[in-house]
Amino acid sequence: MPELTGQGNLSGEALEIAYTLDDNGVSVPVLTGSIRLIDMGLIAFAGLGAAFANLSPDAGPVVSLGIPHLIAIMVTMVFSLAFFQAADAYQVSVMRSGLAQIGRVVAGWTLVFAMLFLIRTMTGVGTGLNQQWLGAWFVLGMTALICSRLVVYRLVRHWMDTGRLERRAIIVGGGTAAAELIHELESNSDNDIRICGIFDDRANDRSPPVVAGYPKLGDVSALVEFARLARIDMLIVCIPLRAEQRVLQLLRRLWVLPVDIRLSAHTDKVRFRNRGASFIGTVPFVDVVEKPITDWDMVAKRVFDIVFASLAIVALFPVMIGAAIAIRMDSKGPVLFRQKRYGFNNEIIDVLKFRSMYHEMSDPDARKVVTKGDSRVTKVGRFIRKTSIDELPQLFNVLRGELSLVGPRPHAVNAHTDNHTWDEVVDGYFARHKVKPGVTGWAQINGWRGEVDTPEKIQKRVECDVYYIENWSILFDLKILVMTPLSLLNTENAY
Repeated sequence: MPELTGQGNLSGEALEIAYTLDDNGVSVPVLTGSIRLIDMGLIAFAGLGAAFANLSPDAGPVVSLGIPHLIAIMVTMVFSLAFFQAADAYQVSVMRSGLAQIGRVVAGWTLVFAMLFLIRTMTGVGTGLNQQWLGAWFVLGMTALICSRLVVYRLVRHWMDTGRLERRAIIVGGGTAAAELIHELESNSDNDIRICGIFDDRANDRSPPVVAGYPKLGDVSALVEFARLARIDMLIVCIPLRAEQRVLQLLRRLWVLPVDIRLSAHTDKVRFRNRGASFIGTVPFVDVVEKPITDWDMVAKRVFDIVFASLAIVALFPVMIGAAIAIRMDSKGPVLFRQKRYGFNNEIIDVLKFRSMYHEMSDPDARKVVTKGDSRVTKVGRFIRKTSIDELPQLFNVLRGELSLVGPRPHAVNAHTDNHTWDEVVDGYFARHKVKPGVTGWAQINGWRGEVDTPEKIQKRVECDVYYIENWSILFDLKILVMTPLSLLNTENAY
């Protein structure tokens, strides 16, 4: 498990619970999307396989595939997707029941072929399709879909039993309001929320230590540490919306976490209809903060990172070899330098760089900022720092999943300005850790690169980082990647 900072405010009970919640969850949108793709693939392969099926010892292939058959396969895939969707075959609550989902898939598949035969009879479209091929396709498709759904059933049950297929939630605020919310959530049979504890700043006389069977694990300061240590998906703020100041104070402290934040509206008896509202069962919530880069977005970004990092390593390998030789010839010591930096969710990671300082003067804890003309930097070090060649080994951090190609730059753990760490200089500094840090980023593209010797510089960097997080897209990443070589031409602050 990655090293994490800040566990001093957590009780023994809270730590014990947090360590049981540190496994990775299964994204429901990714799961259901993957099953849709598998279903479409099985239907297509069943149609192709049926064309080569031998129905008797002396018979050859049923049919030679042509354009009409390929069109029929594509139309059937679309119909199947629509019918399975209408039958709720992609609902997790259905997938965790073997017979229920198989029955829905069988019914949907049968209705698809009934629709095809109806169209064929009523319009004459598809009369040229071989009957034996259609029959073989129906049987093969049915068999493949049933076998697939049996596997899905086993996987979903396993993930549910191990707690990976659920949304883990923390309730902020206790007392009667929290108890009522818990009872409402638990009364919904399709509820996928697992309540992991309650945190409240109020003393036990106003907020009891146990609410509806769930323990109060600490105050809001402890909650921030708990959420970083455990795999938490959602914070539910159970405070009346009319208590505006208290709600705003809480959100100011909680928005830096990479989680969804919802305001419970069940006590206000309001039914929201705008985009900023959602329901869990029948319980209304106000959507305040969305967890950034989740589900398919996370998959797309990871694929983007692997593909482009691999291409960059191949293309820049001669440069890296040349840099390594130059460093070895210029001064004694290892070629690579490892430094502790903040990663996603405040995890501490080892970031790789080419060594640019004399080995005996190296500063792995970043206690002293590198300044212009710094005597600790070698001759080769000055060049590779100015050209950012020293950052190239971080491409291997990308392949290991510790960094992304594009994101907020990973800052050193002890990075500071005027003897103040940067989280003390900038309010909400840790919000930049809601996503993986990157080899390059929006702040660097906009000229905020190099030494940070004034509070304004770190403030501007954080503003750029937050803008990137709130406006992320694959195209935005590609734009930053393309602009990075041009931004390196500005070496004013790089030394």
